[in-house]
Amino acid sequence: MIHPQAIIDPSAVLAEGVSVGAFSVIGAGVEIGTGTRIASHVVIDGPTRIGSDNKIYAFAAIGGDPQDKKYAGEPTSLEIGDRNVIREYCTLSRGTVQDGGMTRLGDDNWIMAYVHIAHDCRIGNNTIFANSASLAGHVTVEDYVILGGFSLLHQFCKVGAHAFTAMNSVISKDVPPFIMVSGHMAKPYGLNSEGLKRRGFSPDSLSQLRKAYKILYRSGLTLEQAIEQLQAMDGAVAEVDQWVAFLKDVTRGIVR
Repeated sequence: MIHPQAIIDPSAVLAEGVSVGAFSVIGAGVEIGTGTRIASHVVIDGPTRIGSDNKIYAFAAIGGDPQDKKYAGEPTSLEIGDRNVIREYCTLSRGTVQDGGMTRLGDDNWIMAYVHIAHDCRIGNNTIFANSASLAGHVTVEDYVILGGFSLLHQFCKVGAHAFTAMNSVISKDVPPFIMVSGHMAKPYGLNSEGLKRRGFSPDSLSQLRKAYKILYRSGLTLEQAIEQLQAMDGAVAEVDQWVAFLKDVTRGIVR
């Protein structure tokens, strides 16, 4: 399963069933789980831990030094979960000691060509990043987020679960869960209703989220006032509680 023209550092740990294509380089401190497939011309530096059944395509650069001028060679890491697809020319950097020392990609993510995931990013599960989406350092992307092609995320931004960004979106503030944003700079364009329906959200949940959206975006309230109104909603569903929890944790302001 290891091509004779691949270069594998003696300290790298490859589980049973891992395949590595020609001219790929697996560096020191790399661990790769069962069934993961590495195409040709991939470079993986360590410390990096990759789980099971991932597919990493040609010319991806995984686990390189963080692109941060403060980085001084400290032993930081990258962690990738299971069943991810990482397409051609993607770059995923290790973390920095200024933010816990780790970059993390969860499970079941679809990362298309030319995506950049910078140091100290935290990516959840079941996301889709379309071609050339780029994340600056310290960005958090929660579960089931879809980033349109060429979306750009400023450092320290957070994108809530089930949010959707259109192509060419430029995001410099936090994006609450469940909504769609678009533009330069990004603005809200309603709930991600179609995506939520496809994922099985109930009609009652969608109705309550529409009411919550109007409070946050159509009422003219400050963020603090909107949070109070959301907390007071009659019959609020768990998704509204999730929205409130996200808004209480905002430090950069939200896309409005």
